[in-house]
Amino acid sequence: MTSDPASGGAESPIEHAFAGGEAQRVGWFRFYFADERWEWSPQVERMHGYEPGTVHPTTELVLSHKHPEDYGQVAATLLEIRRTSGAFSTRHRIIDTVGDVHHVVVVGDQLFDEAGDVVGTHGFYVDVSPSVSQAREDAVTEAVAELAEARGAIEQAKGMLMLIYRIDADAAFELLRWRSQETNTKLRLLAEQLAEDFLNLDYTETLPTRAVLDRLLLTAHQRVSHEV
Repeated sequence: MTSDPASGGAESPIEHAFAGGEAQRVGWFRFYFADERWEWSPQVERMHGYEPGTVHPTTELVLSHKHPEDYGQVAATLLEIRRTSGAFSTRHRIIDTVGDVHHVVVVGDQLFDEAGDVVGTHGFYVDVSPSVSQAREDAVTEAVAELAEARGAIEQAKGMLMLIYRIDADAAFELLRWRSQETNTKLRLLAEQLAEDFLNLDYTETLPTRAVLDRLLLTAHQRVSHEV
C-alpha cells in the first residue's frame, strides 16, 4: 500500500530511501493508470534533465524523452502494462533536455491502493550509462571495501544482477545497496537471500522469465531471516 504525497500521506519506503540525498544513479517512479499520472523522484527528474520539482511528467512527456530507436519498444511496454497490470522491466535509452543520452534499466511492479486494487505501477530507474564520474567510482569502491567481510555474498548477487539486467558492476552494487536501504535490510543478508532465490530457480531447460527474476529482486527482503 502506498500513499499519495499530494494527499498529505506518509512517504512510501521507496520515496523515503531517496529523500534528502544527493543525485544518484537510481530513482523511483509511479504511474497511475486512471489519469495517466506520473510521479518521479528527484533522481529520475535529473536523469531527464530537469531540476527537482520543476516538471509534472505525463505519458506524452515520458515518451518524448525516449530515444527514437527505442520509442516503439517502450510504447508497446506501456500498452502491455495497462492491459495486464503486471510487473515489467525494460532496458532502453532516454535523451535528456540538453541532448545527452542515458542508458537506463527500468523495473516496475503493481501499485495498489488502500483497498488492495491495482491502480498503477511503481518501481525504479537505474542509469547504467557508460560514463561514470570518478567520484562515483571512488564512493562505490570505498563502500565495497567497508563491507569486505561480506564480499562473497555481495559479489555473487552482483554478478547475477549484472547478467540479468546487463549492467556493470558499479550499477549492480548500487542497485543492491538501494534495495537494502529502501527495505531496511542488511546488505549482506539481502545479497545472500537474493543469491539463494536465483539459485533455487528451475534452470533445467530455459532461463526463468524476466518477470520472475524482477519479482524476486523486489521481494527478496520479505524472505530474509533477521535472526543472525
